Amino acid sequence: MEKLKARSKYLFGLFGVAVALLGYTLVPGDVHPEAPKMAAVVILMAVFWIFEVIPIAVTSLMPIILFPLFGILDAKSTALFYGKEIIFLFLGGLMLAQGIQESNLHKRIALHIVHLIGSKPSRLILGFMIATAFLSMWISNTASVMLMMPIGLSIIEELKEGHASKKFISRFAVAVMLGVAYAADIGGMATLIGTPPNMVFLEMYHELFPELEPIGFTQWMMMGLPISVVFIISGWLLMTKVIFRMPKEKLFESKDLIKGLIKSLGKLRRDELLSGLVFALAAILWVTGSDIHLNDGFVIHGWRSSFGLETVSDASIAIATSLLLFIIPSQDRPQKTLLTWKKARTLPWGILLLFGGGFAIAGGFDSSGLSVLIGNLFAKLPFDSPVVIVSLVCLVLTFLTEITSNTATTNLLLPILAKASAVLGIDPRYLMIPATLSASCAFMMPIASPTQAIVFGSGYVKIKQMIRAGILFNLLGILVVTTIFFLLAELVFGI
Repeated sequence: MEKLKARSKYLFGLFGVAVALLGYTLVPGDVHPEAPKMAAVVILMAVFWIFEVIPIAVTSLMPIILFPLFGILDAKSTALFYGKEIIFLFLGGLMLAQGIQESNLHKRIALHIVHLIGSKPSRLILGFMIATAFLSMWISNTASVMLMMPIGLSIIEELKEGHASKKFISRFAVAVMLGVAYAADIGGMATLIGTPPNMVFLEMYHELFPELEPIGFTQWMMMGLPISVVFIISGWLLMTKVIFRMPKEKLFESKDLIKGLIKSLGKLRRDELLSGLVFALAAILWVTGSDIHLNDGFVIHGWRSSFGLETVSDASIAIATSLLLFIIPSQDRPQKTLLTWKKARTLPWGILLLFGGGFAIAGGFDSSGLSVLIGNLFAKLPFDSPVVIVSLVCLVLTFLTEITSNTATTNLLLPILAKASAVLGIDPRYLMIPATLSASCAFMMPIASPTQAIVFGSGYVKIKQMIRAGILFNLLGILVVTTIFFLLAELVFGI
Protein backbone atom coordinates (compact mmCIF):
# COMPACT_ATOMS: atom_id res chain seq x y z
CA MET A 1 0.00 0.00 0.00
CA GLU A 2 2.81 2.42 0.92
CA LYS A 3 4.64 1.65 -2.33
CA LEU A 4 1.42 2.35 -4.27
CA LYS A 5 0.97 5.71 -2.52
CA ALA A 6 4.59 6.66 -3.17
CA ARG A 7 4.23 5.72 -6.84
CA SER A 8 1.03 7.75 -7.19
CA LYS A 9 2.81 10.79 -5.73
CA TYR A 10 5.54 10.47 -8.35
CA LEU A 11 2.88 10.25 -11.05
CA PHE A 12 1.08 13.32 -9.73
CA GLY A 13 4.43 15.10 -9.58
CA LEU A 14 5.09 14.34 -13.25
CA PHE A 15 1.53 15.39 -14.04
CA GLY A 16 2.15 18.71 -12.27
CA VAL A 17 5.30 19.34 -14.31
CA ALA A 18 3.49 18.48 -17.55
CA VAL A 19 0.53 20.77 -16.78
CA ALA A 20 2.91 23.55 -15.74
CA LEU A 21 4.74 23.29 -19.08
CA LEU A 22 1.39 23.39 -20.87
CA GLY A 23 0.42 26.52 -18.93
CA TYR A 24 3.75 28.10 -19.87
CA THR A 25 3.05 27.59 -23.57
CA LEU A 26 -0.54 28.87 -23.38
CA VAL A 27 0.10 32.14 -21.53
CA PRO A 28 1.28 34.93 -23.87
CA GLY A 29 4.58 36.52 -22.92
CA ASP A 30 4.96 39.25 -25.50
CA VAL A 31 3.92 42.09 -23.18
CA HIS A 32 4.88 40.49 -19.85
CA PRO A 33 7.77 38.03 -20.43
CA GLU A 34 7.69 36.66 -16.85
CA ALA A 35 3.93 35.93 -16.92
CA PRO A 36 4.24 32.46 -18.56
CA LYS A 37 6.93 31.49 -16.04
CA MET A 38 4.75 32.64 -13.15
CA ALA A 39 1.79 30.70 -14.55
CA ALA A 40 3.93 27.55 -14.67
CA VAL A 41 5.06 28.03 -11.06
CA VAL A 42 1.49 28.59 -9.83
CA ILE A 43 0.16 25.54 -11.70
CA LEU A 44 2.97 23.36 -10.38
CA MET A 45 2.40 24.50 -6.79
CA ALA A 46 -1.38 24.09 -7.14
CA VAL A 47 -1.02 20.47 -8.29
CA PHE A 48 1.50 19.74 -5.53
CA TRP A 49 -0.84 21.30 -2.97
CA ILE A 50 -3.95 19.46 -4.20
CA PHE A 51 -2.37 16.00 -4.38
CA GLU A 52 0.20 16.56 -1.60
CA VAL A 53 3.04 15.30 -3.78
CA ILE A 54 5.33 16.62 -1.07
CA PRO A 55 4.20 18.08 2.29
CA ILE A 56 2.07 21.22 1.82
CA ALA A 57 4.45 23.33 3.91
CA VAL A 58 7.41 22.22 1.79
CA THR A 59 5.55 23.09 -1.41
CA SER A 60 5.05 26.55 0.05
CA LEU A 61 8.82 27.08 0.01
CA MET A 62 9.06 26.62 -3.78
CA PRO A 63 8.95 30.37 -4.60
CA ILE A 64 12.26 30.89 -2.77
CA ILE A 65 13.84 28.54 -5.33
CA LEU A 66 11.79 29.11 -8.46
CA PHE A 67 11.27 32.88 -8.41
CA PRO A 68 15.00 33.75 -8.52
CA LEU A 69 15.67 30.86 -10.92
CA PHE A 70 13.16 32.16 -13.48
CA GLY A 71 13.80 35.85 -12.88
CA ILE A 72 10.36 36.57 -11.37
CA LEU A 73 11.72 38.06 -8.12
CA ASP A 74 15.11 37.94 -6.41
CA ALA A 75 15.65 35.73 -3.37
CA LYS A 76 15.76 38.63 -0.89
CA SER A 77 12.44 40.06 -2.04
CA THR A 78 10.83 36.62 -2.07
CA ALA A 79 12.04 35.73 1.44
CA LEU A 80 10.44 38.89 2.86
CA PHE A 81 6.98 37.43 2.15
CA TYR A 82 7.62 34.71 4.74
CA GLY A 83 8.09 37.23 7.56
CA LYS A 84 5.02 39.39 7.14
CA GLU A 85 3.27 40.82 10.17
CA ILE A 86 0.11 38.76 9.65
CA ILE A 87 2.09 35.54 10.17
CA PHE A 88 2.98 36.68 13.69
CA LEU A 89 -0.65 37.59 14.37
CA PHE A 90 -1.60 34.01 13.56
CA LEU A 91 1.31 32.64 15.61
CA GLY A 92 0.28 34.67 18.64
CA GLY A 93 -3.32 33.59 18.23
CA LEU A 94 -2.26 29.94 18.12
CA MET A 95 -0.29 30.30 21.35
CA LEU A 96 -3.18 32.08 23.10
CA ALA A 97 -5.53 29.29 22.02
CA GLN A 98 -3.07 26.67 23.21
CA GLY A 99 -2.89 28.36 26.60
CA ILE A 100 -6.68 28.06 26.94
CA GLN A 101 -6.57 24.43 25.90
CA GLU A 102 -3.69 23.66 28.25
CA SER A 103 -5.74 24.94 31.22
CA ASN A 104 -8.86 23.08 29.98
CA LEU A 105 -10.91 26.30 30.06
CA HIS A 106 -12.21 25.66 26.55
CA LYS A 107 -13.98 22.49 27.68
CA ARG A 108 -15.76 24.33 30.49
CA ILE A 109 -16.95 27.05 28.09
CA ALA A 110 -18.22 24.55 25.54
CA LEU A 111 -20.08 22.39 28.08
CA HIS A 112 -21.85 25.37 29.64
CA ILE A 113 -23.00 26.64 26.23
CA VAL A 114 -24.41 23.23 25.32
CA HIS A 115 -26.07 22.90 28.72
CA LEU A 116 -27.78 26.27 28.47
CA ILE A 117 -29.40 25.42 25.13
CA GLY A 118 -31.44 22.41 26.31
CA SER A 119 -31.73 18.65 25.81
CA LYS A 120 -34.19 18.24 22.95
CA PRO A 121 -32.38 16.62 19.99
CA SER A 122 -32.70 19.66 17.73
CA ARG A 123 -31.81 22.12 20.49
CA LEU A 124 -28.88 19.95 21.57
CA ILE A 125 -27.56 20.06 18.01
CA LEU A 126 -27.97 23.84 18.08
CA GLY A 127 -26.01 23.91 21.33
CA PHE A 128 -23.16 21.98 19.76
CA MET A 129 -23.16 24.25 16.73
CA ILE A 130 -23.21 27.49 18.77
CA ALA A 131 -20.50 26.25 21.14
CA THR A 132 -18.28 25.13 18.25
CA ALA A 133 -18.85 28.33 16.27
CA PHE A 134 -18.05 30.50 19.29
CA LEU A 135 -14.84 28.61 20.01
CA SER A 136 -13.72 28.70 16.38
CA MET A 137 -14.05 32.49 16.37
CA TRP A 138 -10.99 32.56 18.64
CA ILE A 139 -9.19 29.23 18.35
CA SER A 140 -8.50 27.10 15.30
CA ASN A 141 -11.40 25.34 13.59
CA THR A 142 -9.60 22.02 14.00
CA ALA A 143 -9.10 22.53 17.73
CA SER A 144 -12.78 23.42 18.14
CA VAL A 145 -13.85 20.18 16.50
CA MET A 146 -11.31 18.15 18.44
CA LEU A 147 -12.86 19.53 21.62
CA MET A 148 -16.53 19.17 20.72
CA MET A 149 -16.45 15.81 18.94
CA PRO A 150 -15.58 13.76 22.08
CA ILE A 151 -18.44 15.46 23.94
CA GLY A 152 -20.79 14.58 21.09
CA LEU A 153 -19.53 10.99 21.00
CA SER A 154 -20.08 10.62 24.76
CA ILE A 155 -23.70 11.72 24.34
CA ILE A 156 -24.19 9.30 21.43
CA GLU A 157 -22.76 6.45 23.50
CA GLU A 158 -25.10 7.37 26.36
CA LEU A 159 -28.07 7.20 23.98
CA LYS A 160 -27.03 3.71 22.91
CA GLU A 161 -27.43 2.53 26.49
CA GLY A 162 -30.92 4.05 26.73
CA HIS A 163 -34.20 3.40 24.95
CA ALA A 164 -33.44 5.26 21.73
CA SER A 165 -33.80 3.31 18.51
CA LYS A 166 -30.81 2.55 16.30
CA LYS A 167 -32.37 4.52 13.44
CA PHE A 168 -32.71 7.64 15.59
CA ILE A 169 -29.23 7.26 17.07
CA SER A 170 -27.75 7.00 13.59
CA ARG A 171 -29.59 10.10 12.35
CA PHE A 172 -28.79 12.07 15.49
CA ALA A 173 -25.12 11.07 15.38
CA VAL A 174 -24.69 12.23 11.78
CA ALA A 175 -26.41 15.54 12.52
CA VAL A 176 -24.22 16.18 15.57
CA MET A 177 -20.98 15.29 13.81
CA LEU A 178 -21.72 17.32 10.70
CA GLY A 179 -23.15 20.17 12.77
CA VAL A 180 -19.90 20.41 14.73
CA ALA A 181 -17.74 20.29 11.59
CA TYR A 182 -19.79 22.85 9.68
CA ALA A 183 -20.17 25.20 12.65
CA ALA A 184 -16.39 25.32 13.12
CA ASP A 185 -15.91 26.63 9.59
CA ILE A 186 -18.89 29.01 9.87
CA GLY A 187 -17.75 30.42 13.21
CA GLY A 188 -14.28 31.07 11.85
CA MET A 189 -15.75 33.49 9.32
CA ALA A 190 -16.77 35.92 12.08
CA THR A 191 -13.32 37.20 13.09
CA LEU A 192 -10.10 38.04 11.31
CA ILE A 193 -8.22 35.44 13.35
CA GLY A 194 -10.96 32.81 13.10
CA THR A 195 -9.62 31.09 9.99
CA PRO A 196 -6.48 31.47 7.83
CA PRO A 197 -8.25 32.76 4.65
CA ASN A 198 -9.46 35.82 6.58
CA MET A 199 -5.92 36.76 7.51
CA VAL A 200 -4.66 36.02 4.01
CA PHE A 201 -7.22 38.52 2.73
CA LEU A 202 -6.27 41.13 5.32
CA GLU A 203 -2.59 41.06 4.42
CA MET A 204 -3.16 40.94 0.65
CA TYR A 205 -5.69 43.77 0.76
CA HIS A 206 -3.38 46.02 2.74
CA GLU A 207 -0.43 45.05 0.54
CA LEU A 208 -2.17 45.51 -2.80
CA PHE A 209 -4.21 48.60 -1.86
CA PRO A 210 -2.21 50.60 0.69
CA GLU A 211 -4.02 53.78 -0.34
CA LEU A 212 -7.41 52.43 0.80
CA GLU A 213 -8.78 52.55 4.35
CA PRO A 214 -7.39 49.58 6.34
CA ILE A 215 -9.85 46.99 7.64
CA GLY A 216 -9.75 46.55 11.41
CA PHE A 217 -10.74 43.69 13.70
CA THR A 218 -14.07 45.25 14.73
CA GLN A 219 -14.96 46.32 11.20
CA TRP A 220 -14.55 42.76 9.95
CA MET A 221 -16.71 41.45 12.78
CA MET A 222 -19.48 43.87 11.81
CA MET A 223 -19.70 41.93 8.53
CA GLY A 224 -18.49 38.46 9.56
CA LEU A 225 -20.50 38.03 12.75
CA PRO A 226 -23.95 38.64 11.18
CA ILE A 227 -23.04 36.22 8.39
CA SER A 228 -21.99 33.57 10.91
CA VAL A 229 -25.10 34.07 13.07
CA VAL A 230 -27.52 33.88 10.14
CA PHE A 231 -25.62 30.93 8.67
CA ILE A 232 -25.62 29.01 11.98
CA ILE A 233 -29.36 29.51 12.54
CA SER A 234 -30.40 28.77 8.95
CA GLY A 235 -27.93 25.87 8.78
CA TRP A 236 -29.33 24.41 12.00
CA LEU A 237 -32.88 24.61 10.63
CA LEU A 238 -31.70 23.00 7.39
CA MET A 239 -29.93 20.25 9.30
CA THR A 240 -32.68 19.39 11.78
CA LYS A 241 -35.84 20.17 9.80
CA VAL A 242 -34.91 19.13 6.26
CA ILE A 243 -31.81 16.91 5.98
CA PHE A 244 -32.02 14.97 9.26
CA ARG A 245 -35.43 15.55 10.84
CA MET A 246 -35.26 15.41 14.62
CA PRO A 247 -38.10 14.32 16.96
CA LYS A 248 -39.35 16.69 19.69
CA GLU A 249 -38.84 14.34 22.65
CA LYS A 250 -36.33 15.37 25.32
CA LEU A 251 -33.15 13.41 25.84
CA PHE A 252 -32.92 13.52 29.62
CA GLU A 253 -29.94 11.21 29.59
CA SER A 254 -28.00 13.64 27.45
CA LYS A 255 -28.80 16.57 29.73
CA ASP A 256 -27.78 14.60 32.80
CA LEU A 257 -24.55 13.59 31.07
CA ILE A 258 -23.65 17.19 30.32
CA LYS A 259 -24.44 18.17 33.91
CA GLY A 260 -22.17 15.37 35.06
CA LEU A 261 -19.35 16.47 32.78
CA ILE A 262 -19.64 20.05 34.08
CA LYS A 263 -19.67 18.84 37.67
CA SER A 264 -16.61 16.68 37.05
CA LEU A 265 -14.63 19.80 36.10
CA GLY A 266 -15.04 21.18 39.62
CA LYS A 267 -14.66 24.86 40.50
CA LEU A 268 -12.91 27.29 38.20
CA ARG A 269 -9.18 26.76 38.75
CA ARG A 270 -6.53 29.46 38.92
CA ASP A 271 -4.93 28.32 35.64
CA GLU A 272 -8.25 28.52 33.83
CA LEU A 273 -8.96 31.99 35.22
CA LEU A 274 -5.54 33.41 34.32
CA SER A 275 -5.40 31.94 30.81
CA GLY A 276 -8.92 33.23 30.22
CA LEU A 277 -7.96 36.71 31.45
CA VAL A 278 -4.89 36.79 29.17
CA PHE A 279 -7.02 35.80 26.21
CA ALA A 280 -9.73 38.32 27.18
CA LEU A 281 -7.06 41.03 27.35
CA ALA A 282 -5.94 40.22 23.81
CA ALA A 283 -9.53 40.13 22.54
CA ILE A 284 -10.39 43.48 24.14
CA LEU A 285 -7.27 45.12 22.71
CA TRP A 286 -8.01 43.68 19.26
CA VAL A 287 -11.61 44.86 19.29
CA THR A 288 -10.99 48.35 20.69
CA GLY A 289 -7.76 49.21 18.86
CA SER A 290 -9.01 50.62 15.56
CA ASP A 291 -11.27 53.59 14.85
CA ILE A 292 -14.79 52.78 13.67
CA HIS A 293 -15.93 55.08 10.84
CA LEU A 294 -19.70 55.28 10.40
CA ASN A 295 -21.40 56.52 7.25
CA ASP A 296 -22.61 59.79 8.73
CA GLY A 297 -19.03 60.84 9.46
CA PHE A 298 -19.17 59.87 13.14
CA VAL A 299 -15.96 58.20 14.36
CA ILE A 300 -15.54 56.01 17.44
CA HIS A 301 -11.86 56.35 18.30
CA GLY A 302 -9.86 53.31 19.32
CA TRP A 303 -6.98 53.28 21.79
CA ARG A 304 -4.36 53.49 19.03
CA SER A 305 -5.40 56.93 17.83
CA SER A 306 -6.38 58.08 21.32
CA PHE A 307 -2.94 57.38 22.81
CA GLY A 308 -0.77 57.84 19.71
CA LEU A 309 0.07 54.12 19.42
CA GLU A 310 -0.68 53.62 15.73
CA THR A 311 2.51 51.57 15.31
CA VAL A 312 1.24 48.89 17.73
CA SER A 313 -0.49 46.36 15.49
CA ASP A 314 -2.77 43.40 16.18
CA ALA A 315 0.27 41.16 15.68
CA SER A 316 2.10 43.04 18.44
CA ILE A 317 -0.88 42.45 20.75
CA ALA A 318 -1.00 38.75 19.89
CA ILE A 319 2.69 38.22 20.59
CA ALA A 320 2.75 40.40 23.73
CA THR A 321 -0.21 38.69 25.38
CA SER A 322 0.93 35.19 24.35
CA LEU A 323 4.31 35.90 25.99
CA LEU A 324 2.47 36.38 29.29
CA LEU A 325 1.53 32.70 29.15
CA PHE A 326 5.24 31.82 29.28
CA ILE A 327 5.76 34.11 32.30
CA ILE A 328 2.77 33.47 34.60
CA PRO A 329 3.41 30.40 36.80
CA SER A 330 0.98 27.49 36.72
CA GLN A 331 -0.68 26.25 39.89
CA ASP A 332 -1.79 22.92 38.39
CA ARG A 333 1.74 22.14 37.14
CA PRO A 334 4.28 23.32 39.74
CA GLN A 335 7.58 24.71 38.46
CA LYS A 336 5.99 25.38 35.08
CA THR A 337 4.19 28.30 33.44
CA LEU A 338 0.70 28.45 31.90
CA LEU A 339 2.27 27.54 28.54
CA THR A 340 5.63 25.84 28.05
CA TRP A 341 7.89 25.84 25.01
CA LYS A 342 7.67 22.04 24.93
CA LYS A 343 3.93 22.41 24.34
CA ALA A 344 4.31 25.35 21.95
CA ARG A 345 6.61 23.23 19.76
CA THR A 346 3.55 21.13 18.86
CA LEU A 347 1.89 24.10 17.10
CA PRO A 348 1.18 23.64 13.35
CA TRP A 349 4.23 25.60 12.25
CA GLY A 350 3.75 24.45 8.67
CA ILE A 351 0.71 26.72 8.27
CA LEU A 352 3.03 29.71 8.74
CA LEU A 353 5.06 28.57 5.73
CA LEU A 354 1.81 28.13 3.80
CA PHE A 355 0.99 31.75 4.58
CA GLY A 356 4.39 32.85 3.34
CA GLY A 357 4.09 30.81 0.15
CA GLY A 358 0.71 32.35 -0.55
CA PHE A 359 1.98 35.89 -0.05
CA ALA A 360 4.94 35.10 -2.33
CA ILE A 361 2.52 33.94 -5.03
CA ALA A 362 0.57 37.18 -4.64
CA GLY A 363 3.77 39.16 -5.08
CA GLY A 364 4.78 37.05 -8.07
CA PHE A 365 1.39 37.58 -9.72
CA ASP A 366 1.88 41.32 -9.47
CA SER A 367 5.55 41.59 -10.43
CA SER A 368 5.29 39.20 -13.38
CA GLY A 369 2.24 40.88 -14.91
CA LEU A 370 0.22 37.64 -14.78
CA SER A 371 -2.45 39.33 -12.67
CA VAL A 372 -2.91 41.92 -15.42
CA LEU A 373 -3.43 39.25 -18.07
CA ILE A 374 -5.92 37.28 -16.00
CA GLY A 375 -7.70 40.39 -14.76
CA ASN A 376 -8.27 41.51 -18.33
CA LEU A 377 -10.30 38.35 -18.91
CA PHE A 378 -13.00 39.74 -16.61
CA ALA A 379 -13.49 42.63 -19.00
CA LYS A 380 -14.89 40.12 -21.47
CA LEU A 381 -17.63 38.88 -19.12
CA PRO A 382 -21.08 39.13 -20.75
CA PHE A 383 -22.50 40.90 -17.67
CA ASP A 384 -21.39 43.72 -15.40
CA SER A 385 -23.87 43.51 -12.53
CA PRO A 386 -21.97 43.44 -9.18
CA VAL A 387 -24.62 41.09 -7.73
CA VAL A 388 -24.14 38.58 -10.55
CA ILE A 389 -20.36 38.83 -10.39
CA VAL A 390 -20.25 38.41 -6.59
CA SER A 391 -22.64 35.44 -6.80
CA LEU A 392 -20.40 33.87 -9.44
CA VAL A 393 -17.29 34.45 -7.32
CA CYS A 394 -18.99 32.85 -4.29
CA LEU A 395 -20.08 29.88 -6.39
CA VAL A 396 -16.63 29.28 -7.86
CA LEU A 397 -14.79 29.65 -4.52
CA THR A 398 -17.25 27.46 -2.64
CA PHE A 399 -16.99 24.49 -4.96
CA LEU A 400 -13.30 24.97 -5.83
CA THR A 401 -12.31 24.61 -2.18
CA GLU A 402 -13.99 21.20 -2.06
CA ILE A 403 -10.81 19.77 -3.58
CA THR A 404 -8.21 22.33 -2.51
CA SER A 405 -7.02 23.93 0.70
CA ASN A 406 -9.09 27.03 1.42
CA THR A 407 -5.93 28.87 2.43
CA ALA A 408 -4.12 27.85 -0.74
CA THR A 409 -7.17 28.76 -2.84
CA THR A 410 -7.45 32.25 -1.39
CA ASN A 411 -3.71 32.66 -1.84
CA LEU A 412 -4.08 31.81 -5.52
CA LEU A 413 -7.27 33.70 -6.38
CA LEU A 414 -7.34 36.87 -4.29
CA PRO A 415 -4.60 38.58 -6.35
CA ILE A 416 -6.53 37.70 -9.50
CA LEU A 417 -9.77 39.11 -8.09
CA ALA A 418 -7.94 42.24 -6.96
CA LYS A 419 -6.77 42.88 -10.50
CA ALA A 420 -10.19 41.96 -11.92
CA SER A 421 -11.86 44.59 -9.75
CA ALA A 422 -9.60 47.23 -11.27
CA VAL A 423 -10.50 46.07 -14.78
CA LEU A 424 -14.21 46.11 -13.96
CA GLY A 425 -13.93 49.49 -12.25
CA ILE A 426 -15.37 48.36 -8.92
CA ASP A 427 -14.12 48.46 -5.32
CA PRO A 428 -11.75 45.47 -4.77
CA ARG A 429 -13.61 44.54 -1.59
CA TYR A 430 -16.67 43.72 -3.74
CA LEU A 431 -14.88 40.60 -4.97
CA MET A 432 -12.22 39.88 -2.37
CA ILE A 433 -14.38 39.79 0.78
CA PRO A 434 -17.13 37.46 -0.56
CA ALA A 435 -14.43 35.24 -2.07
CA THR A 436 -12.62 35.04 1.26
CA LEU A 437 -15.80 34.17 3.15
CA SER A 438 -16.86 31.63 0.52
CA ALA A 439 -13.52 29.84 0.89
CA SER A 440 -14.82 28.66 4.29
CA CYS A 441 -18.08 27.34 2.81
CA ALA A 442 -17.05 24.00 1.29
CA PHE A 443 -19.01 21.28 3.11
CA MET A 444 -19.35 18.34 0.72
CA MET A 445 -16.13 16.33 0.95
CA PRO A 446 -13.90 15.09 3.80
CA ILE A 447 -10.88 16.56 2.01
CA ALA A 448 -12.50 20.00 1.79
CA SER A 449 -11.59 20.87 5.37
CA PRO A 450 -9.76 19.25 8.31
CA THR A 451 -12.94 19.68 10.35
CA GLN A 452 -14.85 17.41 7.98
CA ALA A 453 -12.01 14.91 7.82
CA ILE A 454 -12.05 14.65 11.63
CA VAL A 455 -15.78 13.93 11.96
CA PHE A 456 -15.66 11.59 8.97
CA GLY A 457 -13.13 9.58 10.96
CA SER A 458 -15.66 9.14 13.77
CA GLY A 459 -17.32 6.35 11.82
CA TYR A 460 -20.80 7.87 12.16
CA VAL A 461 -20.76 9.83 8.90
CA LYS A 462 -20.94 8.18 5.48
CA ILE A 463 -19.58 9.92 2.42
CA LYS A 464 -23.03 9.97 0.79
CA GLN A 465 -24.51 11.67 3.85
CA MET A 466 -21.78 14.31 3.85
CA ILE A 467 -22.24 15.03 0.15
CA ARG A 468 -26.02 15.21 0.50
CA ALA A 469 -25.87 17.62 3.43
CA GLY A 470 -22.83 19.44 2.08
CA ILE A 471 -24.26 20.45 -1.28
CA LEU A 472 -27.26 22.06 0.45
CA PHE A 473 -24.95 23.86 2.89
CA ASN A 474 -22.78 25.00 -0.03
CA LEU A 475 -25.78 26.56 -1.74
CA LEU A 476 -26.98 28.07 1.54
CA GLY A 477 -23.54 29.57 2.07
CA ILE A 478 -23.58 31.23 -1.36
CA LEU A 479 -27.00 32.71 -0.61
CA VAL A 480 -26.12 33.92 2.91
CA VAL A 481 -22.74 35.42 2.00
CA THR A 482 -24.04 37.20 -1.12
CA THR A 483 -27.21 38.54 0.52
CA ILE A 484 -25.72 39.80 3.78
CA PHE A 485 -22.66 41.22 2.06
CA PHE A 486 -24.82 43.45 -0.12
CA LEU A 487 -27.06 44.39 2.81
CA LEU A 488 -24.12 45.47 4.99
CA ALA A 489 -21.37 46.45 2.52
CA GLU A 490 -22.32 50.11 2.44
CA LEU A 491 -22.89 50.40 6.19
CA VAL A 492 -19.70 48.58 7.21
CA PHE A 493 -17.23 49.39 4.43
CA GLY A 494 -18.87 52.35 2.71
CA ILE A 495 -19.01 50.59 -0.67
